[in-house]
Amino acid sequence: MRKQIVLPLLFLLIQPTWAQTVPAGWTVVKDSKHACQIEVPSEWAPWADNSGAAVFRDSTTAIAVVTSQPGQTFKPLTEPLQKSFGIPKEKMFENTAKRIFYQDKTSSHSEDPNAYSASVPGNGGTCSCRVVFLPSISQETAKKIVLSLGPVTEPRS
Repeated sequence: MRKQIVLPLLFLLIQPTWAQTVPAGWTVVKDSKHACQIEVPSEWAPWADNSGAAVFRDSTTAIAVVTSQPGQTFKPLTEPLQKSFGIPKEKMFENTAKRIFYQDKTSSHSEDPNAYSASVPGNGGTCSCRVVFLPSISQETAKKIVLSLGPVTEPRS
């Protein structure tokens, strides 16, 4: 009986360590409605006041955008919808009730930007983000930005 209680408790304590962690010192970027947010490295700068976007150097090097869709029910993408968006199966990293996360290349040239997109359930809607970046930006950094997507949990300012 004791094992039946201890194992689930241990599982609950360990589970948060599996979640994506964002490095210390990163900056929070909120969408214009202050409903959804992402985090970006400290050397990234806001693109414009309350735009829900941040850039690295300039918008042609890398840009991260977060948006909210109030009232939109979050659900995984169906296969026909994935096909219509042009998302190759090998670039769909997650398509669950918790997150949609995929990579799409903006063109076939190796010097052109890559893009990651994600959506998650929000507070009364859906949170989405997109990170477009040149090959000079680490894919790991771009992934960490996208995986930081979530609803704003503190009171709105």
